[in-house]
Amino acid sequence: MLLWHDARTYQILFLALFLMIGLGTRDWTLQPGMIAVAIATCVLTQWVMVAVSGQGVKGRRQKAEGKRQAAEQGGEGWGWGKFKAFSFYPLAFSLQPSAHRKAEASYSLQPSFLSSLPSALVTSLGLSILVRADHYSTMVLACVAAIGSKFLIRVQGKHIFNPGNFGIVAALMLTSDAWVSPGQWGEEGWYALLFLSCGGLVLRRVGRWDTTVAFLGSYAVLEAIRNVLLGWTWDVWAHRLMSGSLLMFSLFMITDPRTIPNARIGRLLWAVAIALLTFFLRNYLFLSTAVFWALFALAPLSILIDAVFPGDRFVWSDGAREAEGAQEAGEAEGAQEAGEAEEREMTALVT
Repeated sequence: MLLWHDARTYQILFLALFLMIGLGTRDWTLQPGMIAVAIATCVLTQWVMVAVSGQGVKGRRQKAEGKRQAAEQGGEGWGWGKFKAFSFYPLAFSLQPSAHRKAEASYSLQPSFLSSLPSALVTSLGLSILVRADHYSTMVLACVAAIGSKFLIRVQGKHIFNPGNFGIVAALMLTSDAWVSPGQWGEEGWYALLFLSCGGLVLRRVGRWDTTVAFLGSYAVLEAIRNVLLGWTWDVWAHRLMSGSLLMFSLFMITDPRTIPNARIGRLLWAVAIALLTFFLRNYLFLSTAVFWALFALAPLSILIDAVFPGDRFVWSDGAREAEGAQEAGEAEGAQEAGEAEEREMTALVT
């Protein structure tokens, strides 16, 4: 199934598992209604933003198509605007218009909302695990801010902030009843093993394990140096690194491939910078939520890093698209080419 080629499917399953384990073993004071509100708000906001953004893409596509047809009709003098020039052998030109229409019909029957739905579910589950609030309106605010940031705060088509992180910071800054409990998981070893195992499977499919290693490695070294200078025992060091929330942040939030730098060297530098700021905020300003503020503050740095160290931008549906392409290898090449550009544009916009 194409569903299993998308790493977000595994993220959804693992986050749902973490949520159920937390509710069942940690006695969280999280109401099921709050989880339902988070999921419904994220999905609804995603649908609205995709619909609005899709109109803009459709308008640009129609404008570009009009220019192309005008150029073909005026420049070639043939009056065959719907046919590609130099496609007369072996009689492929006569099939291209119907293939193009097939691609357009197929594209219109597969809304971009469906391809972006996993992203909304990942965000809603992450917020449900991390954010606590006294009022439903606060969770709604966090979810709307998280999804809206993907569409409204962009540079060259790339959203700057991690959606879940942006929603957390928005709720903390704009309301008085929201909080994040980094110690809600405790420091039990089996939680850490579970997070590392599940997170490792996701990172293996996404290919962004380098970011987690750089962040955790840098932060562990900084905490070790502080531990030695203060003369503490090493169980204190292990205690500070075995936090379930820290591991969850390292495996599922800082590794979001749509918001981190594209090139590997850029991701390594970016992760080390976040580790440095997290260490400072946690140990000198005594912020228990230091990791979230550090990521929020340094998120715009990824745009500068991409400019200095350019790399290929990640697209969530790459794996699914490759699998689908293998299954449909026997279809007409003209239909495939007609829809690829539009699909890439919408996928990059909405995920």
